[in-house]
Amino acid sequence: MRSEQTSLAGRILSQFGLSARLLLLTVLFVMIAEVLIYVPSVANFRLTWLNDRLAAAQIAAMVLDAAPEESLPEDLEIRLLQGVGARAIALRGGGRRSILAAGDVPTEVGKTVDLRDAQWLILVQDAFDVLLNPADKPIRVIGAGMGVDFVEMILDQRPLRHAMIEFSRNILFLSLFISIITAGLVYLTLQWVIVRPVRRLTGNIAEFSSNPEDASRVIRPTDRVDEIGLAEQALARMETTLADELRQKRRLAQLGLAVSKINHELRNMLTTAQLLTDRLDNVSDDSVQRIAPRLVGTLDRAIAFCETTLAFGRATEPLPQRRLIPLAPMIDELSNLTDLAPEVGIAFQADVPDDLMIDADPDQLSRVLVNVVRNAVQALSQTGSPHGQPCIDISARREGGTVVILIKDNGPGIPERAKANLFTPFQGSAQKGGTGLGLPIAAELVQLHGGTIILDEGQGRTCFKITIPDRPSPAEAI
Repeated sequence: MRSEQTSLAGRILSQFGLSARLLLLTVLFVMIAEVLIYVPSVANFRLTWLNDRLAAAQIAAMVLDAAPEESLPEDLEIRLLQGVGARAIALRGGGRRSILAAGDVPTEVGKTVDLRDAQWLILVQDAFDVLLNPADKPIRVIGAGMGVDFVEMILDQRPLRHAMIEFSRNILFLSLFISIITAGLVYLTLQWVIVRPVRRLTGNIAEFSSNPEDASRVIRPTDRVDEIGLAEQALARMETTLADELRQKRRLAQLGLAVSKINHELRNMLTTAQLLTDRLDNVSDDSVQRIAPRLVGTLDRAIAFCETTLAFGRATEPLPQRRLIPLAPMIDELSNLTDLAPEVGIAFQADVPDDLMIDADPDQLSRVLVNVVRNAVQALSQTGSPHGQPCIDISARREGGTVVILIKDNGPGIPERAKANLFTPFQGSAQKGGTGLGLPIAAELVQLHGGTIILDEGQGRTCFKITIPDRPSPAEAI
């Protein structure tokens, strides 16, 4: 039931705006504070009211006791009791007891209230008893007096209850007035300091989302240095970055569409040219036989370039179909890539244990290795090696649950300008005429395996380090 009431209150508040909710909550909290103030206040009001009546009763009794009986009017005693609001008054002090009464003194009282040693908890309880459950019969009140042992009186509770109700009504009206004034001031302050800036932020987000490439929609931060100002600055940075990236992606998408169309037609033309060059094998001219292999190799590379570009522009790579496979045979097949530059005489060395197993998708892993080794062949074919015969060296080892593959070449190295964007499409090529797609494709495939590919500059020459972790076992996954 309590959770349903809380949920209902939450739904009711949610129907109002932020400002209205702040206003209602402020009024509620001020009223709660006033209730906490009211409880001791009404108890103190009752105590003061009774003590005033006891003081007046003592004065009346002392006046009657001190004056000669023959000099007092007959109805003075009645008038004094009525002024005090008591039916009977008694004083005890100096070893004697004085009683002031008019008519019959009630023989039975509804409650006795002793104010001489009252505790606050009892006073609060008695005050609410008067308001909520008043006694039908007169009450007996005892309190300390001036120069006497105590003062005692019997009075009706109705005037006290009326006075307490009037006091409560005044407190209520005053609390409502304070609540409204406080809530209004809080509302205006929050409206100016928080709500309006937040509305500006949300309005800007909605406007920016309708056309995020429009730089004019980026929010202009104010001079505030508080949390709202920090939020404005962070939103401005985010919108600026997002707008720049979306514009760049749109241009790249347009460029990719154009390149895909060009590559599609170019691949068809190159395929036709490749078919024609196949006929050169039947020509006996020595010059033709010497040039034909290079021409065929160039056409093959051009066709591969077109296919790679088209493949990169298609959908994202599928998830790898992993299984345990031996790595050595796959590495041995890479030695054929040196035939892409037979005139350079690139040596190929492999140091991979025959029993080394790797948990990977064989097709995707082969593409990774081919892309990296082909880059090395292209680099050595263009620049050669400053350290003797051009050479590509591949080694692999297992480190716990991870297979580490190192692909090195003894070329001149990768220029510093190319290192920053080495794995960025169309930007990381270090070779003349390169596409800048080989390493980004390799990095994407390695990441799908949960691994990494980095340029390991600690090896002293160009070295790419590939790590492929094993899949976690079901127990480890839990």
